[in-house]
Amino acid sequence: MKKIDLLNLKGEKINDIKLNEEIYGITPNDKVLYDAIILTQASLRQGTHSTKTRSEVRGGGRKPWRQKGTGHARQGSIRSVQWVGGGRYGTPVPRDYSKKQNRKERRLALKSALAHKAQDNEIMVMEELVFTTPKTKEMVSLLNTLKLNDKKVLIVMDNESYEENVILSARNLQNIALIYADEINVLDLVNSDMMLVTEKALSQIEEVLR
Repeated sequence: MKKIDLLNLKGEKINDIKLNEEIYGITPNDKVLYDAIILTQASLRQGTHSTKTRSEVRGGGRKPWRQKGTGHARQGSIRSVQWVGGGRYGTPVPRDYSKKQNRKERRLALKSALAHKAQDNEIMVMEELVFTTPKTKEMVSLLNTLKLNDKKVLIVMDNESYEENVILSARNLQNIALIYADEINVLDLVNSDMMLVTEKALSQIEEVLR
């Protein structure tokens, strides 16, 4: 069973913590993980893009000129696709981009993403994450202490505590994403260089996935 360091806010090791072998020790299934990433990205698309076809554009109820004898090409409506201000052909219409993946595959994808993090030593566990003041420099100081200031960091908090100071300290930093344990997803995991998770949050993740 893989062990990693349990750290305090000073970046000092205070204990060893064991990672669940059934989650972090599996052989990642990259195909299922890829499908889950595509599903998550697709679900973020609104699908509200819309253009009007010639039947939806206003006007053009009569033939602009007679069929023959004018010297012009024959036209049936000023709302045909070749006219400026006319309808459009083959352009986007509102649609639902969402995809489906069964529950077992979604769980396996999440386990695979976590297993990649563990195998690449991209998980750091904090005993707790509490700030006395809601200041960005508090988070910057922590990142400097942990040598993560130049990395994209995913901070995972436990569901039970609401640390407003931590949330306010992290929200102005572009390289920080902060979520709760029940919000963990494959897209945030693969987009981050390091996962910084509290001890309680780690237990909550393992409790759900094992």
